[in-house]
Amino acid sequence: MSELSSTASPFQSALALVAEDMASVDAVIDKRLDSGVPLVGQVAQYIISAGGKRLRPILLILMAKALGYTGNHHHTLAAVVEFIHTATLLHDDVVDDSTLRRGRATANEMFGNPASVLVGDFLYSRAFQMMVDVGDMRVMEILSEATNVIAEGEVLQLMNMHDASLSEASYLKVIRSKTAKLFEASTRLSAVISGQPAEVEQACSAYGQALGTAFQVIDDALDYDGSAEEMGKNLGDDLREGKATLPLIVAMQRAAPADAHAIRSAIETGDTAHLHAIISIVKSTGSLDATRDAAAYEAQRAIAAIAGLPTSVYKTALLQLGSSLLERRS
Repeated sequence: MSELSSTASPFQSALALVAEDMASVDAVIDKRLDSGVPLVGQVAQYIISAGGKRLRPILLILMAKALGYTGNHHHTLAAVVEFIHTATLLHDDVVDDSTLRRGRATANEMFGNPASVLVGDFLYSRAFQMMVDVGDMRVMEILSEATNVIAEGEVLQLMNMHDASLSEASYLKVIRSKTAKLFEASTRLSAVISGQPAEVEQACSAYGQALGTAFQVIDDALDYDGSAEEMGKNLGDDLREGKATLPLIVAMQRAAPADAHAIRSAIETGDTAHLHAIISIVKSTGSLDATRDAAAYEAQRAIAAIAGLPTSVYKTALLQLGSSLLERRS
């Protein structure tokens, strides 16, 4: 495909640009999910086939194409980042006791916590096997470091559960460790396999980190401004899990004392009995607008990071993905 569609969404246009590559990535995923233990394949296929956007693999492919890469390691590495992401989802849903993801029952709800944790471990270890296949120590360094940081982010988030005093800076630290790190690794890898100089690698990395941060900030806003049907998960899940996300942090700063106390109490107890009242407080204090402004800042940071890359339809798609996050509804 030589140009972006003027009628499709930025995500659909980006996906169309790399459709052939993503078919190759899917083939790698199917092949490497093969296991002699039937339950491993069953659980892994269940969550991988759940209809996610595969945004991280798509970003890796788009960035590699924008940098003129002509090999095939990007297919293997795109599958690797999808395996790592899927492993984190399996573990997240167990930790959070989630029951709904992407509009259907979570793997832990279907197969139980032990199977979900152990299959998550399988996906991590399979991802590391695949990293070795690429034969590049820099690739191993980036992905091993990213996986370690993500694990630290998970623990940090666990420590922050039910902490209503969490600051915006601490909130962003968790996001950049837990969510944005794999976005950052994905786009950095594209530069590495393309043999780019350090400054280009850093630009690609900055794009991924900022885009991943914006993506998660918008996701947190949607927990108080979306619908279960659009999002594929239960509204109020963040509050039930005791997560002090940016909409709540800002609302507590701006709300009347009694309303701020109500939010603080709900975070500390994980009580969603007054969810609708809390959503009303969040909206009336302008907290959602402030959250979207924070996401807009990160999206603009992503766009600026790759301004110097050569002009191409792939760069255009990457830029449009950044701006489209601000209209994200699911």
